[in-house]
Amino acid sequence: MHEIHRVQIRVLTESDIPAAMRLKEAAGWNQTENDWRLLLKLAPEGCFAATLAGEVVGTTTTTVYDDELAWIGMVLVHPDNRRLGIATKLLETALDYLHPKARTIKLDATAAGRPVYEKLGFRVESMIERWTRDVEGVPNRAFPIRISSLNVETLDELVVLDRCAFAADRSKIIESLLKLAVAAPVLERAEDGSLIGYALSRNGSNAAYIGPVVMTDSRRIGPLLDKVLGPLREQRVYIDFNTRFRDGLSALRERGFAKQRELIRMSKGDGSKCTSEFVFAIAGPEVG
Repeated sequence: MHEIHRVQIRVLTESDIPAAMRLKEAAGWNQTENDWRLLLKLAPEGCFAATLAGEVVGTTTTTVYDDELAWIGMVLVHPDNRRLGIATKLLETALDYLHPKARTIKLDATAAGRPVYEKLGFRVESMIERWTRDVEGVPNRAFPIRISSLNVETLDELVVLDRCAFAADRSKIIESLLKLAVAAPVLERAEDGSLIGYALSRNGSNAAYIGPVVMTDSRRIGPLLDKVLGPLREQRVYIDFNTRFRDGLSALRERGFAKQRELIRMSKGDGSKCTSEFVFAIAGPEVG
C-alpha cells in the first residue's frame, strides 16, 4: 500500500482530461470531456489532481458563483488507491482555495463519501435523487454539440430567475450550459408574460441530462418536462431531482422515470440557504 505522503496535489489541466475521464468511467458517472473543459474554464486555478508516481489517481473541482456560494465536485479516486486519504487531501486543498472566495461551500455526496465530508465540517442540507428514463432497445446516442442562444433580454430574465432559485449569480455557468445544449432551452411564462420556469438539456456519456430545471409554479412542471423531453424521446435520460420540489415525484413517474440512487446535499460555512423548492432539477452534482 502506498503512503499518503507520496501523493502530490497540483492544478488539474486540460492535458489531464483523458486521465480524468478514466477515473470518471471507473465510477460510472455521466460527465463528458466537454463537462471537464467547462469546469476548467470556470476555475482554471481551482481544479486539482492527485498524482502518484506521476499518474493521476484522483481529482476534484471547484466552482465559485459569487462571494456567497461555491461548489465542490468531481471528487474521484482510482479504485486501486482508495482509503489512503487521497480524497481528504484533495478536499483540504479545495477548501483552502475556496476559503477566501465564498461564505458557503456546498457539494453533493454519495453515502460512501458522507463521512469524509462530515469530518471536514460539512452538514446535511437536503436530498437529491437521480431518476432515469430508459428507452428499451434504443442505444444511447450522442447528439452533435450545438449552440443554443437566447436574446439578451431573455437571457437576463433566465439568469434572474435562476438567481432567485439558487441564491447566487450563476450567469457564467448558465451561458456555458446553453452552449452545450442539445436542444433549445425550454421557457415557461405566466399569463402576464413573466418567466416562471426554464429547463436545459445536454449530452452525457451514459444518458442525456436534463438540468437545471426551475419552476415557480409546481402545478406546471408536467408541461415543462414534456417540452424538454420531446427532442430526447429516443434517448436514455437522467434527471437529478430536488426532493424539496412539491409534487415532482408524480410528474417523473407519469413520464416513465424510475429512481436510481440518492445524493446527499451538504454545506459548510456561514449563511447557508437550503436549495429552493423552485428548483426541480439541479445542473449536475459537479456544479449544483
